[in-house]
Amino acid sequence: MLQAIGLTSNRSRGQAPAVDDLTFDAEPGCVTALLGAPGSGKTEALRLMLELEPGRGIAYFRGRPLHRVPRPACEVGAVLGDVPGHPARTVRGQLRMLCAAAGVPAIKADELLEAVGLAGLGDQRIGTLSLGMDRRLALACALLGDPHTLLLDDPTEGLAPREADWLHGMLRSHADRGGTVLFATSDPKEAARSAGRVVTIDGGRLIADQDGAAFSRTRLRPRVAVRSPQAARLAAIVSREARVARRSVEVVAEPVGNRLSVYGSSCAEVGDAAFRHGLPVHQLADEVGDVGPVGTAGARAEAEGSSTHTAGTVGPGASAREVSAHTADAARRPLRPHAPGEVPPPIRRRPARGPLWPVRYELRRLFGVRTTTVIMAVVLTASVGLSVLLARGGGTPPVHVIAAWPSLLPLPPAALGAGLLGALSFGDEFRYPALAAGRGTVPRRFGLLLAKLAVSAGVALLLAVLVVLASAETLRIVYGGGSLHVPANAASLAVSWFGLTVGCAWAGLLAAGVFRVTAAGIAAVLAVPVLMVPLVERMPKASTARSMAGLPGRLRELAWFQWPGAVDRWLLAAVRVVAHPVGAALSLSLAALVCAFLFTSLRGRVRW
Repeated sequence: MLQAIGLTSNRSRGQAPAVDDLTFDAEPGCVTALLGAPGSGKTEALRLMLELEPGRGIAYFRGRPLHRVPRPACEVGAVLGDVPGHPARTVRGQLRMLCAAAGVPAIKADELLEAVGLAGLGDQRIGTLSLGMDRRLALACALLGDPHTLLLDDPTEGLAPREADWLHGMLRSHADRGGTVLFATSDPKEAARSAGRVVTIDGGRLIADQDGAAFSRTRLRPRVAVRSPQAARLAAIVSREARVARRSVEVVAEPVGNRLSVYGSSCAEVGDAAFRHGLPVHQLADEVGDVGPVGTAGARAEAEGSSTHTAGTVGPGASAREVSAHTADAARRPLRPHAPGEVPPPIRRRPARGPLWPVRYELRRLFGVRTTTVIMAVVLTASVGLSVLLARGGGTPPVHVIAAWPSLLPLPPAALGAGLLGALSFGDEFRYPALAAGRGTVPRRFGLLLAKLAVSAGVALLLAVLVVLASAETLRIVYGGGSLHVPANAASLAVSWFGLTVGCAWAGLLAAGVFRVTAAGIAAVLAVPVLMVPLVERMPKASTARSMAGLPGRLRELAWFQWPGAVDRWLLAAVRVVAHPVGAALSLSLAALVCAFLFTSLRGRVRW
């Protein structure tokens, strides 16, 4: 059961709140429609329930607010627009990535593709989907965790009637299995046709809370839709003849299109009147029209003065039986804990939760698009070509030949590629926020950060190894085996090479996470050789009074276990790397970016 109690959005610049003390229920086993004109506060109410917007009030999902639910994806599924996924990602890849985020097996993705009718489109890119297919994918994303409650914001907007009927059929099927369904709409006929209960709001306040049958009786009326170039004259004729015949007929002129809505008459009567007076008629059809929230003023006053806020409206012509039944239905509802005059609790905007399986999520996010493989292929091709050219001249040191690092470039292609992949790790999260129910929010969870650091480091190491192996093999084939030899300080060089690529990947990742754009990550990578290295080199050099010789041995004395002697060589190699200008500049940059990331993360938590 979903209970929304006292939902109130924050005021902006002295204006009235978009949602003002809104209270209603959505019961399990029933589809509930949240009805209101555009701008009435439907979307804001849904976002308040999902704790995506700050305000006041509380929403209980089976007795617990959302921030107290251990696994929200298994309790609430939300569809708030189109699928926020990378357009180049496949439908199946998107669902499998979200399976890792929700902590469910990947096989669930194929089951949901079958359930929503996308089994044959699993390999299709998200960017090529039609609107109907996109809504089907959005519903599949909401159903990944088998949630009890579904929240949908105008899910049939822009859909063809066939697609809309299919979607409402899925919602009714979920309700029939005992689930709770709440969808927002601005179409009264859709609400009457698809919902078992209709909650009407206007100006962010409750107007009526009725079952589907009562809503249809009090809100919808049959009418005759007429379109004629002589609409004004036809309206006067129909009204005059109705007065003469003493029939209750209401003629309403539509604002555009020379249209009339005639209530209390029939197509035959309106057509005969037009024929008798020689007036052309371009359209004549029976329809069901919306007469607006009947008894709006009375219902609003009743909602303001009632502690339960559940009284709906009945039409002024309703019978005593209908009125008494409606009153009894309102009396059976439970009392609210929010009494008049009591300030509802605050709703704090909370960031989206991180994935439950962060490493699996990050691997599927990284390799779910072709960008990663394309970047790695370009880096390998450029590195091999540069190695061949550098070895041909003969004046370049062998280490730079293997790394494909000419003096003209600030960084070798492998380091630039690793930095770009790292920048995309957070840049794509902010551009396509798949983890958040609302657009634009990305979880700053340390588990997700550690997973991104680990995966980006692994990809950088893989890229560094592939570049060295590909360059060495190509040089052996082109110039023969005598052109290369293993240097004596191979361990120190390997640590330097791996540290450079991993450091660039982390610099791009952290900068993109701090500034929320991929370009910032690329700029941070290029700033290391362009800005930081000259800055480190220009620092005053003091005479060294003490030596670090024997550091590994002293560290071994402090340790509670004895590590192998080979570790000493790796420690010294790491110290030499940090002492190098490029290593020092990269270390300083990473330290600054880590502090900036922690500061922005903690500041966001304190703010909300």
